[in-house]
Amino acid sequence: MSKRDFLFEIGLEEMPARFVTDSMTQLQDKVKSWLETNQLAYDNIQAYSTPRRLAILVEGLVEKQEDVTIEAKGPAKKVALSADGEWSKAAQGFTRGQGLTVEDIYFKEINGVEYVHVQKHVKGKETKEILGSIASVATSLHFPKNMRWADEDLRYVRPIKWLIALFGEEIIPVEIAKVKADRVSSGHRFLGGQIELKDAGSYVEELLSHYVIVNAVERKEAIRKQLSIIGEENGWIIPVDEDLLEEVNNLVEYPTALFGTFESDYLTLPEEVLITSMKEHQRYFPVKSEAGTLLPYFITVRNGNHENLDNVARGNEKVLRARLSDAAFFSKEDEKLVIDNAIKKLDKIVFHEEIGTTGDKVRRVQAVAADLAQIVNVNSETQKHVERASSIYKFDLVSHMVYEFPELQGIMGEKYALAKGESPIVAKAINEHYMPRSADDKTPSTDVGAILSIAEKLDTIVGFFAIGVIPTGSQDPYALRRQASGIIQTILNKEWTFSLESFMHSVVERYVEKGIAKKDATAIMEDLLVFFKLRLKNNLSERGVRYDIVDALLELPLENVCSTVKKAETLESKKNEADFKETMESLSRVCNIAKKATLSAEVKENLLSQEQEQELYKQFNNKKDLVLRAAAEQDFSVVYEELASLKPAIDAFFDNIMVMTDDEAIKTNRLALMDDMAKVISIFGNVNGIIVK
Repeated sequence: MSKRDFLFEIGLEEMPARFVTDSMTQLQDKVKSWLETNQLAYDNIQAYSTPRRLAILVEGLVEKQEDVTIEAKGPAKKVALSADGEWSKAAQGFTRGQGLTVEDIYFKEINGVEYVHVQKHVKGKETKEILGSIASVATSLHFPKNMRWADEDLRYVRPIKWLIALFGEEIIPVEIAKVKADRVSSGHRFLGGQIELKDAGSYVEELLSHYVIVNAVERKEAIRKQLSIIGEENGWIIPVDEDLLEEVNNLVEYPTALFGTFESDYLTLPEEVLITSMKEHQRYFPVKSEAGTLLPYFITVRNGNHENLDNVARGNEKVLRARLSDAAFFSKEDEKLVIDNAIKKLDKIVFHEEIGTTGDKVRRVQAVAADLAQIVNVNSETQKHVERASSIYKFDLVSHMVYEFPELQGIMGEKYALAKGESPIVAKAINEHYMPRSADDKTPSTDVGAILSIAEKLDTIVGFFAIGVIPTGSQDPYALRRQASGIIQTILNKEWTFSLESFMHSVVERYVEKGIAKKDATAIMEDLLVFFKLRLKNNLSERGVRYDIVDALLELPLENVCSTVKKAETLESKKNEADFKETMESLSRVCNIAKKATLSAEVKENLLSQEQEQELYKQFNNKKDLVLRAAAEQDFSVVYEELASLKPAIDAFFDNIMVMTDDEAIKTNRLALMDDMAKVISIFGNVNGIIVK
């Protein structure tokens, strides 16, 4: 079958860099799905993007759909044929609707009933007849923010300036927002011009001749290579932040890296200030020596060629110099900062209008942190550090530096606290309370930092849940999911074994007592438990624990998070063992029948008349204390092995004993034994939910 390449390009005003990659991925995925839905085969599909365009090149796209034969099912035979064997109106209407006649009918039996069937031969459409509807794919893309322009109803990431829809050399009629598809693209805004494409396959080469590298992967690698070359030529180390590289890549169409310099006097500023000024504000790459110290240079990537690079460097140096001059001024001004005075100013900073000021928050966190310090049983010196750190940990929010560079909150707090004579442990905790700042960030290394981090994050989460601000779908403006995940990971890394549920309840009660909460404590806790269990579920899934094992364990109360993870890892490690299936089935039988125990009763040994129930009772009693002790010591491999060793006795019990006997006393006693065992088995949660294969 004949094939051609198909190019679809959407030309736009400059998109925000953070939108580009996701938009390109969406377009590729949606076009793939659209082609499959329309039964259009192809050899390969490649997505392209720059700040000014999104494009798809479908290589080897068939010129026509395959002809297909479709079997259509109609009414039952008894409805299709009258008693005298004539075709009913239902049968005639069915075949007419298929473009056929009753002569094409045959019968097929389905579940014992015969139905009318016909085979319809559908001729494939020409591909070019279908391609025009690709406009609906383009307009279905979702963006974090949209805009409208002129009198258009379409809401899109940026105004559409041009469209290309080429099937081989043929223009496909496509129109979006009054822009009609043609074969003309635009090159680099300053170095290129209008490009009339001969055919779809020449797209990449033609755009490159007009200073546009449309392949985002190739463009990024070109930047990476240029950074490496500059580093090698000068004996520098260029730390490549992948997020920054991604952003820079989506700011340019034809990247050229160059370096500039700044006065070495600015190196007296904290390294974080210099790097933030370069990376976050100017999109520059910092430069380090082989020893790892920051050097008075930076690398920027221009959207253009090598012409006039000296002028470009001087311009960037001027901009950075102004930034660093401001930073030096802020640093000098912040030397006047008095911590206790700064704390008082926190009462003037609104944290949230329904929750209170940052000063209110600090006072709440002080109490929460003090409680947690006692719960995890740190020594008295650490408790004193917790008390001091939790009382001042937000003081840097009133500094000039943090006001100008919000990304440095906590980081500057640590440095300023040290400069003001605070204990290094307290100073470090001020920084660590923000950790983990992202999914792949480290958790606090110190006990003081970990306690403060958990207390701060939990106060934030409970506060928002108390006023009904709960993350839904993709909406999580206060990053509560990330903070909850951070709490769980911090607890796990510290191996603290306290009850998260009980501790959380105490924080909820504080909000209720202060009259901030819009719901009662029970309702808030219900929402919080669902929320935190989902975060723990994600944590376990990332560890490779099978979903049914996770779900089984999450039916337990949210007590010892460390124990839950160890239980999950134990079951995950056992699930492929030969006897796992039989063990789970036996333990599940115990738990299932234990549900019929209506009263909690003690097992009466004198009522155990049969050999098999006596043996099971004996073995279980011999192992019960060992199992509970191993569980308390979090040795869940021993717990599993001991429970698994009961399998022969459990099987013998069920093979020979009728639990639900007519004798009420005997039945109650046997159910009591099952109930007693089920309570111990439930160390592993709801084992009935574990899938055995």
